[in-house]
Amino acid sequence: MKKEYDFSNAEQGKFYRPAGQLKIPVYLDPEVENFFAKKAMNKKTGLDKMINSILRKEMDLIKKIA
Repeated sequence: MKKEYDFSNAEQGKFYRPAGQLKIPVYLDPEVENFFAKKAMNKKTGLDKMINSILRKEMDLIKKIA
């Protein structure tokens, strides 16, 4: 490694890219995942769509209670 580096011609932020949206993974218990995966398959929909639908209904219930 050099003792000194010349940054006089450097361009600040040249390689900076704003961070995208962070997707947080959700891990289901195997029993829960298997149950809803079978239900989703029977309804010919994706597991993610089914879980989102269930969570939206839960959100509505919580809003009504609060």
